[in-house]
Amino acid sequence: MYPIDFFWRAAERWPDRIAIDAPEVQVRYDTLATHVAALAAALLQRDPTPQSRVGICACNSVEHITALLAVLACGKVWVPLNPKSTQPEILRIVEATEPTLLILDADCAPLLQGARGQRILTGGTSPAAEPTVAQLVQQHAGAPRPVLDLPENATQAIKFTGGTTGLPKGVMQPYRAWLANIANQIHAWGFDENERYVVAAPITHGTSTYLLPILAQGGCHVVIDGAGAEAVRAAFRERGGTVCFMPPTLVYMLMALPGASRADFPHLRRLIYGGAPMPPEKIREVRAFFGPVLGTTYGQTEAPQILTVMRPEDFEDERNWAAVGRTTWFSEVAIMAPDGRLLPSGEVGEVVARGDLLMTGYWRLPDKTAETLVNGWLHTGDRGLVDERGYLYLKDRLKDLVITGGFNVYPVDVENALGQHPAVHECAVFGIPDDKWGEAVQAAVQLRPGVQTTEAELIAFVRERLGPVQTPKRIHFHASLPRSPVGKVLKSSVREQALAS
Repeated sequence: MYPIDFFWRAAERWPDRIAIDAPEVQVRYDTLATHVAALAAALLQRDPTPQSRVGICACNSVEHITALLAVLACGKVWVPLNPKSTQPEILRIVEATEPTLLILDADCAPLLQGARGQRILTGGTSPAAEPTVAQLVQQHAGAPRPVLDLPENATQAIKFTGGTTGLPKGVMQPYRAWLANIANQIHAWGFDENERYVVAAPITHGTSTYLLPILAQGGCHVVIDGAGAEAVRAAFRERGGTVCFMPPTLVYMLMALPGASRADFPHLRRLIYGGAPMPPEKIREVRAFFGPVLGTTYGQTEAPQILTVMRPEDFEDERNWAAVGRTTWFSEVAIMAPDGRLLPSGEVGEVVARGDLLMTGYWRLPDKTAETLVNGWLHTGDRGLVDERGYLYLKDRLKDLVITGGFNVYPVDVENALGQHPAVHECAVFGIPDDKWGEAVQAAVQLRPGVQTTEAELIAFVRERLGPVQTPKRIHFHASLPRSPVGKVLKSSVREQALAS
């Protein structure tokens, strides 16, 4: 069985149901299935080579979803290209993966200028040399569904991880990892045919892991009208949204909208956050606003999305608010010492994982693969512990650990303390080289709108809660913390700014 088979089965079971609800059109399952089959046939006609790469650079849309499903259907490898990224970043991914086909929005053409590969445009019209998705679907109408014959470890997607500097690492996600993710998402969240998933996060990132689980159960993807928090609220308030995955920053923005209330989200069942931690005090605020619907998962591109899960019922116990959940099906999560020993509950070490959810390796980087996959275990680079109940608590990335005066300081502990201050909207804690301490703990802080505080007040606030060792020596105030294209605070950027100040 292949990941796309979940969609084919759903189309047979629920042909009349709406699969995609977009501002401009509603697409039934049977219609979407015929379009996917037609576009898959077109892709195979243009390049019949199994496992060749197809890059997709597009904003969230019906045609983006159709194109992604078609890539999965014809046995090719999906290479997501984030339209909010930079041209150098896009081009280095294309150069590394050598896609033969590029599917893109017309507005994304400048990002791919000079890149090799046949182009297919989404939406509108195009020069005769560059067909559109709609034209190819029409030309190949009635094409049968492709028949796949590939092993479970064949690559379904190559997703790139890391920042915009250093060696690019393309994570090869196999069919088995996608199958494990689909089963785990459905099991964890109880998706059914009444689900209406609000497509808020980019399809090139976290939303892609929810695409097939929702479709497998006969649910509907709601493509928002526009961008930003107001558009997301409208999708919940006016179009029946029941579930969404988003970064914590978007959750906070929804709560801060003028006149916002729980009544704006009448059908919300699951509000799943990821991509960044949510401090306990923020969890309290979010649950007070939205009710008992909050959930989260922990994973990496190397083990996509859902190694562990925290369901809304897990958040009922405040002891769990600093956790990222318990291990999901088809995976094993453990804590490992530097010498390779597996540590007992309560001891801090590196988080390691094994099982079906894991990547097969990094694209054309055997040495990096060998460093990360050792004796079947994925070394995540995260530090954490598992308590006696099986809940995983993350401390920090191994490289983010601050050693000050011989003491280990985990930035997440300091961030959780700072986040309790009523003036703090968001913060990032990091280490700076220091002649006396080896490293000094410092923090970057973004305050709530219209609220003021001082560096001395925040330092005293943390010292009272954590003691002197973990207290930042300096606080750097930011009008807006620097973020990645998907909303993560860029700790490397705030650290560089602190070094330059």
